[in-house]
Amino acid sequence: MAEKVLMKGNEAIAEAAIKAGCRHYFGYPITPQTEIAAYMAKRMPKIGGTFLQAESEIAAINMVYGVSAAGKRVMTSSSSPGIALKSEGLSYLAGADLPAFVVNVQRGGPGLGGIQPSQSDYFQATKAGGHGDFRMIVLAPASVQEMADLTIKGFELADEYRMTAMILADGTMGQMMEPVEIREDAEIKTFDKPWAVTGTKCEREHNIVNSLFLKPEELESGNIARFERYKKIEETEAMYEEFMMEDAEICVVAFGIAARVSQNAIVEARKQGIKVGMIRPITLWPFPKKPLLKAADKVKKFISVELSMGQMVEDIELAVRCKKPVELCNRVGGMIPSPEEVLAKIIEANGGKN
Repeated sequence: MAEKVLMKGNEAIAEAAIKAGCRHYFGYPITPQTEIAAYMAKRMPKIGGTFLQAESEIAAINMVYGVSAAGKRVMTSSSSPGIALKSEGLSYLAGADLPAFVVNVQRGGPGLGGIQPSQSDYFQATKAGGHGDFRMIVLAPASVQEMADLTIKGFELADEYRMTAMILADGTMGQMMEPVEIREDAEIKTFDKPWAVTGTKCEREHNIVNSLFLKPEELESGNIARFERYKKIEETEAMYEEFMMEDAEICVVAFGIAARVSQNAIVEARKQGIKVGMIRPITLWPFPKKPLLKAADKVKKFISVELSMGQMVEDIELAVRCKKPVELCNRVGGMIPSPEEVLAKIIEANGGKN
């Protein structure tokens, strides 16, 4: 067993990416994810990898496209406005069915907003990564250990399904320090890539990586096939964690730092006799619909705790098919709800009784 090391969340992502076999990083500095780029700048040259600070976020994502087309594991990272600039490239990656690993350590918005933590890129990540019909696998860590573990998982999922996997972390998760273990003997899944443009050596036909289809029938069939793959992902790859849900009458739904805060509030609410639990989505796409729908048969209501204006509320309502009401407890603009604020919302949802 490896020793645990005290690391920032951003550093844990970078080290885990190296462990996953990533040897190519392209990025551009922006708070609060700059430590990822700084860490890669130090580590990549020492292990025979490539670090390149691109001239822009747009350049960085297109470099990712090129390396992925060659069959190599590659990543980029940014924060909210930078991810918006990468959105065209994310769509090209999807159109070409190329695997990639992308990190968004979110800051407040819209616009330049502020550099404090946020979760307001939820829609951008889960519903609108770029133009056209496509999805990305979106992973939401709630600890520094998960920042590392989900990075490795993200690379594996990206390769398996030939699509982009994104870590969607809030600024707090990127900046907080916790003990983390990245095991040297951990088994990393790898996948053959017969589609890669690696040179033929006159032994096979040329591979072509492309996202342009001038015949509408070809584009239609490609999109339909892609969504069949997405359907399989929804059925098999949704991840979540339940906390005190056995007898819960109120269900909190939260991810990232909001889940950490909510857990403290739930423990206190339980001390006051309120039957409340939590379902924490670990994958935001695919969203864990089944456990939420199951919970809807026994709880009175749901509370979505978010660092946004209520973007996840819609997915909860869809998941539970509007069987039970979904209320919102939120702070925005870089503010984080306190355990006391979440507790007050739980007491209110319980009819004001504690």
